[in-house]
Amino acid sequence: MGNYLGVFDTAEEAVQAAAAAQKDLIRNYTTDQRQAMIDMIRAELGPMIPEFAQMEFDETGYGRVEDKIQKDTGAILLSPGTEAVPTNVYASSSGLTMEYWAPFGVIGAVTPVTNPFATIIANTIVMVAGGNSVVFNAHPAAKLCSVTACDLVNKAIVKAGGPCNLATMPAEPTMETLDVIMAAPEVTLLVGTGGPGMVKTLMSSGKKVVAAGPGNPPSIIDSTADVKKAAAAITASATFDNNLLCIAEKEIFCLADVYDEFIAELEAVGNYHMTREEAMKVTEVGIVETPNGGHATNKKFVGKHAKVILAAAGIDVGDADPRMAFFDAEFDDLYVQVEQLQPIIPVVKVATFDEAVEKAYAAEHHNRHSSSIWTKDPYHVTQFGKLIETTVYVQNGGTMAAFGIGGSGSNSPTIATPTGEGVTGPRSFCRIRRFAMADGLNYVV
Repeated sequence: MGNYLGVFDTAEEAVQAAAAAQKDLIRNYTTDQRQAMIDMIRAELGPMIPEFAQMEFDETGYGRVEDKIQKDTGAILLSPGTEAVPTNVYASSSGLTMEYWAPFGVIGAVTPVTNPFATIIANTIVMVAGGNSVVFNAHPAAKLCSVTACDLVNKAIVKAGGPCNLATMPAEPTMETLDVIMAAPEVTLLVGTGGPGMVKTLMSSGKKVVAAGPGNPPSIIDSTADVKKAAAAITASATFDNNLLCIAEKEIFCLADVYDEFIAELEAVGNYHMTREEAMKVTEVGIVETPNGGHATNKKFVGKHAKVILAAAGIDVGDADPRMAFFDAEFDDLYVQVEQLQPIIPVVKVATFDEAVEKAYAAEHHNRHSSSIWTKDPYHVTQFGKLIETTVYVQNGGTMAAFGIGGSGSNSPTIATPTGEGVTGPRSFCRIRRFAMADGLNYVV
């Protein structure tokens, strides 16, 4: 396709090019040279992050440009490299045995419309760190961002002396091109970042899958919490990129004795407090019924500013542009039960901590994705953590704290909850090989 490196007219060509590049990488390049390629990706693409953010907003219409800058910065600069690929050694007088985290080879990866630059660049970094190449089947609604990302990572790798086509994709990604990628014998591992339909499709391939599935992250605020801090941090986290991130808080359960104070603090930081009537109007436009009789977010309003969603419901907030619109919710409200991906946040009042834990667990629907708790009581942290079992669990911070933003940790746009790899890194895309030197050889102690 034009002058885009790694972008091919057909999925078959993309797979073949990635396979040739991966063989070249393993046979002719050292781990240090892989790291040099990763360092070049960061150096070349880091200064372009503001441009990526604007391009992504222009193409998809989702989120906030200022938040995308922070998101893409984390993905490009905080995704781990070859330092995260370990070697295990077993030594005794019987000999020396080593375990290597080796590449799968060619990976087929599905990318979402919500995070095209972050997903393609960060996944290329961690997959190449493990010695793999990758064929992306990008979301068609983010095609321009995706081909640009693919082109730029290849240019950076080539500039560092590496092989071209370690990241490839078909120019016109469709479900048919995904079928080709999944069926290709060269592709030995499939990776997906998206919703339950995507996970089901990949699982049908019969190949190993690393999949990031849906979530509906709850947050609990107990009687000991720093309520002012909680209101500010949840506002920042739950409205980051207009709640596009799967890890972001989607519903809040607040103890009755601090409820009024928490609501006042949410208002104090500029959020819009909807009446019950307004909340029902927003629900009518923001949540839709599915063919099977369930409910889902209205894709028309995914990642949109709160003001846009309010206006669609006939609510005029004048010149204000609140980060969040929130309301006093009941547990059965659809905004509590549905992963909405909108900056519309329900707050449920609960009488006891046990009730908060029970309802938060139920609302998360055992996706085991993400959750948070605001408390100074370690027993409460333990009680909720043991029940909720989420892959990401944060105390006294926004859920992004687990990814090095306001806390410690590496970054990743792919959080593999259904398949259990968690916050993915190079090891997530490697297989373990064992090499043994027997008969006491090389044991010199």
